[in-house]
Amino acid sequence: MRRGKKKTLPKIILQLPLLKKEILMGGRVVVVVVVGGGGGWGGVGMDPSSPVNTIRVFYGVMFDAGSTGTRIHIYKFIQKDPVELPVLDNELYHAVKPGLSAYKDNPEEGGNSVRQLLKIAKKTVPEDSWRRTPVILKATAGLRLLPEDKANALLKEVREVFDESPFFVPNNSVTIMNGKNEGRLFFICLSLIRARTVGILDLGGGSTQITFLPKSKKTVQSAPSNYIARFNLFNNTYQLYTHSYLGNGLFAARLATLGALGADGLDWKVFTSSCLPKKFREEVTFGGTTYKVSGIPDGYAGYKLCYYEVMKVIKGIVHQPYEVKGSSVFYAFSYYFDRAVESGLIDGSRGGAIEVRDFKKRAKEVCNKMTKYRAISPFLCMDMTYITCLLKEGFGFKDSTVLQLAKKVNNVETSWALGATFDYFRNLNIH
Repeated sequence: MRRGKKKTLPKIILQLPLLKKEILMGGRVVVVVVVGGGGGWGGVGMDPSSPVNTIRVFYGVMFDAGSTGTRIHIYKFIQKDPVELPVLDNELYHAVKPGLSAYKDNPEEGGNSVRQLLKIAKKTVPEDSWRRTPVILKATAGLRLLPEDKANALLKEVREVFDESPFFVPNNSVTIMNGKNEGRLFFICLSLIRARTVGILDLGGGSTQITFLPKSKKTVQSAPSNYIARFNLFNNTYQLYTHSYLGNGLFAARLATLGALGADGLDWKVFTSSCLPKKFREEVTFGGTTYKVSGIPDGYAGYKLCYYEVMKVIKGIVHQPYEVKGSSVFYAFSYYFDRAVESGLIDGSRGGAIEVRDFKKRAKEVCNKMTKYRAISPFLCMDMTYITCLLKEGFGFKDSTVLQLAKKVNNVETSWALGATFDYFRNLNIH
């Protein structure tokens, strides 16, 4: 289990209606919300019997059940007075591996992984706040890729774990989140902590998302209708381009490149690729299924051959938004960040800005010197080539497109989980 740390956060203000036109106050990020009734945030997360002038503390527990791990985000908010603004005080984050989908044939063990994380929530949230603190789990690509009966069995197990906990369990507290909402909630998170909108690229293990506010009507007109989402936020209506490509996350794409995703005969088949070191042979597990993979001992390896292989996973599948061919800046998260760190493109402690061409240049170097980079990861050539191909051939970015790679923005862990917590507490009109 990854050890969580309390984070010193910028003050993220939850704006009251009479102040809703102010977005920045004293360098702090202001969030416009509608607070319902006299019970603060809908009465959940606070003590309605508290005296008017006492400090009110709110907690929210959000589980991100991804394809490669389950993560818990515990958020703490403070409101000093009903007429003042609640403030995001800190966040606690923990993660366990593997993801829930790895327990598809043993749902009880999947439930136990969530139960262990709930113990951390019990230690973090004061006991007198447990019954008012909502716990919510949203599963992403890992469970979307499972057969429906397997996914439902895992969700049922998690609901039972939640029900036996001392926390407040809302209706529909355990669900599989669709890809469109994942993009929208990530957008809300970035909007909250930056006070302005940016383009977002997120590369998970099972799926990849692209989300941005179109500036061109042609982008909207040329996009598939289900790629455009309309929702209300900060008293404004937004039209968002957002889509999640299930099966195009980094780990799923590895298997697709190898021809292993959905294949039969896994007990005896060995899946090979010129993206892997020639002498490499190993068993890999994804979503609870194990595959035998290998380089090509007597064949060729390198960037060009690898690029041709991964192209088959992307070409004709990923839509190219009209305006990304122009000059734009996108934030790129998750495995974009991790692989850039591993390949030496950026410093992991600071992140940084690079161009799409930098991924391409480093992919060529890694693939043509696999022996040098094998110690980092035998899949680094495949991963870097896939990222390059996804950005260029998939989304259609130019070589000069700038990507801002980050784990945090303004010292806040970037995740749809923060957007989802705000969405729950503020009842934003997302439809």
